[in-house]
Amino acid sequence: MKPSIKIKRAYADVSNDDGYRVLIDRLWPRGVTRKDLQINQWAKDIAPTSTLRKWFGHKPERWKEFQKDYLKELKVNKAADEFVKSNKAHAVITLIYAAKDEKHTHALVLQNFLEHKF
Repeated sequence: MKPSIKIKRAYADVSNDDGYRVLIDRLWPRGVTRKDLQINQWAKDIAPTSTLRKWFGHKPERWKEFQKDYLKELKVNKAADEFVKSNKAHAVITLIYAAKDEKHTHALVLQNFLEHKF
């Protein structure tokens, strides 16, 4: 069975519906403790590279190019393949991210990528 992939901000309340919670940022979210975040896995190796993340800088005008570049990274990222292999058994996977802009976040790109990989 294919897992359901959801996304959620790190600052949102934890829910029983979250299933397996995975932090997908390279950096730990500011002001959140490990206890409060309640993650099952920190998959920083499938986040955008530091170079791409810094270039993007959460600027909406760079969104289209960021999506293309991040997808290119994911397609050759062995950690992304390993993530899929090791998490097939989960019914629900919630990708946790910290960005404020919910329309221009790498979580959306990763969610779409993983939905096609599982």
